[in-house]
Amino acid sequence: MPLQMKLWSRHFPGSRAPSPRSITLAFQPSIDFYMSIFLILRRVYGPNTTEIPRMIQIHMYVAIDEGLGRNLYYYFVTSSNSPATDPLVLWMNGGPGCSSFDGFIYEHGPFSFEMNSTSGGLPILTVNPYSWTKVASIIYLESPAGVGFSYQNVTTDYSTDDLKTAKDVHSFLLKWFEEYPEYQSNSFYVSGESYAGVYVPTVTQEIVAGIQNGTTPIINLKGYLVGNGVTDEVFDGDALVPFAHGMGLISDQLFEELERDCNSSYWNATNSACVAKIGELNEDISALNIYNILEPCYHDVSIQDGIIKAHGLPESFGSLGETNRTLPTRRRMFGRAWPLMAPVRAGKIPSWSALGLLAVPCLDFSIANRWLNDPAVREAIHAQPVSVIGTWVVCADLSYDHNAGSMVPYHRGLLNGGYRALIYSGDHDMCVPFTGSQAWTRSMGYEVVKDWHPWLTDGQVAGYAIMYGRNLTFITIKGSGHTVPEYKPQEALTFLEKWLSGDTL
Repeated sequence: MPLQMKLWSRHFPGSRAPSPRSITLAFQPSIDFYMSIFLILRRVYGPNTTEIPRMIQIHMYVAIDEGLGRNLYYYFVTSSNSPATDPLVLWMNGGPGCSSFDGFIYEHGPFSFEMNSTSGGLPILTVNPYSWTKVASIIYLESPAGVGFSYQNVTTDYSTDDLKTAKDVHSFLLKWFEEYPEYQSNSFYVSGESYAGVYVPTVTQEIVAGIQNGTTPIINLKGYLVGNGVTDEVFDGDALVPFAHGMGLISDQLFEELERDCNSSYWNATNSACVAKIGELNEDISALNIYNILEPCYHDVSIQDGIIKAHGLPESFGSLGETNRTLPTRRRMFGRAWPLMAPVRAGKIPSWSALGLLAVPCLDFSIANRWLNDPAVREAIHAQPVSVIGTWVVCADLSYDHNAGSMVPYHRGLLNGGYRALIYSGDHDMCVPFTGSQAWTRSMGYEVVKDWHPWLTDGQVAGYAIMYGRNLTFITIKGSGHTVPEYKPQEALTFLEKWLSGDTL
């Protein structure tokens, strides 16, 4: 007989009454899946606990184009604090084409995932003490169609672009709020990282246009936040050289020669002297982990050969970052960011399979792959089975055009419209260096409300911040790589809580 398990309640003390959409899961789970749930309940909430209090998780599809059978998958987790009044945040990972389960599993979701030592066993779940759901309700959205668990029946239309993706996400949100009208009054924010530096402003602009046109339901949009986000080919492209020099990765002499021969414009080098110096820079930094220059690339001996063969890489790559240590939750630097320290330019973006051939093999998605491809898990979270949509992969191969141009005009329009923005950057990310984000935010020309200053977590410097007029804030996170909530989870929760509440960082 299928096991009936009520895992998440719709009722929270002091908030809403139980909803008829309460989720009771009916499926025949594997022993490992049952034990994962059982262990978290026993470990965190006591031996007699039968449900997780003060937290609800809903996961299903929203059809945004019934003609094409286009269905976007979402995983919704309410705030464990006060879901009736706490902000509602949409989260999107980048790519383009990367699953937002990346953020859910490895960054700021409600659970921490630990590798199960049992062969073939599901990961063990424990409560994440730094989950963003402590201060906000989060919608993790798989977008566009073809990413993660999102799909469509007419696969010939998997070609998409920035503007089409933004419209689809807006359509999703309108249907989502129709389904959950109780959240229409909550303050709403759009968020994401990496290539979501394009998703976030374009989606936010679509929402604003809908509000101005009187499209219902009206979304209570307050602002947006972007982490180490792709923004503009000039600012992003010119960020690497000053970053490399400031971090001590290149010599003063090479930096001065680059400034002279490239006229401080590096992203589109054409003269031979500049191109030669850029080549020298690339030689100096080529062996570094671009997503966090402080980290090596970890490889467990058991997975190394498979990685080399799967990506068609030279055998010599197998020795990069070799270690005998047990893999932590994840050491993977592929699959959630525009790679190779190159600015994103207009036109077709190369597929991830092609880019994978060029990437240093520092990847391991064992935990996510094991959990999200388990039949019982997929049934429990209402994701289509492998037989319908295939195996979950962190980044899908999409035919994707970058057609929205620079994001700077989007930011200017949104900020001038009264919406708040937090631009945050891990200061050891070399993929989308903080120097580019710092430069474009400064270029907006807004009045400095509070000049460059340290911001703190538990009395310690967590990074630096500058606050501009028009509610624009730029911060760095000290020692963090590309995915800030992964590298610095406590600091990430601190800045999120302070910023959402309107406190000064």
